Amino acid sequence: MRQIHHVVKLSIMYKAVKNMIDQLDINEIPSDRKKVLDVIKAHLHQKSHNKESIGLIFICTHNARRSHLAQIWAAVMANYFGRDIISTYSGGVEVTKMHPAVGETLQRQGFKIHKLSFTENPVYAVRFDEFETPLVCFSKMYHDKFNPAEGFIAILVCSAAEEACPVVTGSERRFLLSYEDPKISDGTPEQEEVYGQRSIEIAREMKYLFA
Repeated sequence: MRQIHHVVKLSIMYKAVKNMIDQLDINEIPSDRKKVLDVIKAHLHQKSHNKESIGLIFICTHNARRSHLAQIWAAVMANYFGRDIISTYSGGVEVTKMHPAVGETLQRQGFKIHKLSFTENPVYAVRFDEFETPLVCFSKMYHDKFNPAEGFIAILVCSAAEEACPVVTGSERRFLLSYEDPKISDGTPEQEEVYGQRSIEIAREMKYLFA
């Protein structure tokens, strides 16, 4: 008789990250915003019900701020709720670099960030769990070879990217989930607060999507 061996996946999410998730109140999301999220949620639910793997690429113009925050928080929430069929990615329509304030913000919120390269477009390893493979983050085109080429769901997190990408090549579905760019605070005394608020906003909505 054939024996089936179940692989036990080890996961120890960093306490500060888990505490932050526990404190996020999805009831704070406005009803009109939930309607936008519900369209995406319904599609994810259908794919999950069909036991299909799900690849999400979060896209903004420069792949510098919002798309990274969305990719990272989506990965965290997929882990938190045990959605193992979900993989997350990010990209843009131009290559710049992941803004340092993104990593600084996530570090304050309990993540561990390691800079893997010191090039003009640095590569970062982002950890939220003791055993999970780190997320590798750097600015790239959405169709970069680092990302899936087809069968993915494109989620555009800025209106400029939506205008630049009337068609996202290779995607099975395309959704707009726009966020205000924290770039407006760069170099001001409000920068830390604005980036922190945007990260929390995105985290709360990713929690709603995957709960």
